[in-house]
Amino acid sequence: MATVLILLTFLLPLGVHAEVIIRGHEVKPHSRPYMAFVKSVKEDGKRSRCGGFLVQDNFVLTAAHCRGSSLHSSMTVTLGAHNIMAQEQTQQIIPVANAIPHPDYNSEDKINDIMLLKLQRKAKRTKAVDFLKLTRAKARVKPGKKCHVAGWGITSFNATKASDLLQEAELSIQVDQQCQEGFRYYSTATEICAGDPKELQLAAKGDSGGPLVCDNRAHGVYVRRRNKAGPNIFTKIPPFLPWIKRNMKLP
Repeated sequence: MATVLILLTFLLPLGVHAEVIIRGHEVKPHSRPYMAFVKSVKEDGKRSRCGGFLVQDNFVLTAAHCRGSSLHSSMTVTLGAHNIMAQEQTQQIIPVANAIPHPDYNSEDKINDIMLLKLQRKAKRTKAVDFLKLTRAKARVKPGKKCHVAGWGITSFNATKASDLLQEAELSIQVDQQCQEGFRYYSTATEICAGDPKELQLAAKGDSGGPLVCDNRAHGVYVRRRNKAGPNIFTKIPPFLPWIKRNMKLP
């Protein structure tokens, strides 16, 4: 695999330069059927976007900060997309009925940065749209483990527009100290450190909400990076499984 650097956009306004996947590789179309493209429109008309992933027929998991500092007038999720700018027959565009950020999410320190999006209708499972299994409650990923993250965005620093096609890169799990050093807020209990700067395999601001996939299961939700050159921080899924399961059972 060629050297890959991923930059992910943090609430990136549509039409603005998207720092998402740099020197990544395009995935086989619809080979990541769980990926969700989350678009929000605020009351003032400004648009923003995040990543996410389908975890149940009417629920998408993403990052709490994707809701922004104010309520959005509308949110929609696009499933089954490879080219987000094309009207692919595989796509299912579904409005969000309810955004459910974790009640203990703190926008100051970004701890507990996780959110469920309840869709207005159930997604139809197809070859291009399917769930991503969540990791088990006691599952752990050890430093050195190779995992993957995907998103839509620019493919070079000189690009003037985001990639329309889904890109992916490989990240290696790091020891917690790599994210603790020089970073004010990092929770070893609820967060995972991933991405080795020496390998140029890093995630940085955005398609926030995308999954950290290890052995075909979601182990984390991308939320932020330590600094420009440092590794990336994902919200661990196991500590939040009771909350996730409880809220997905609500009417």
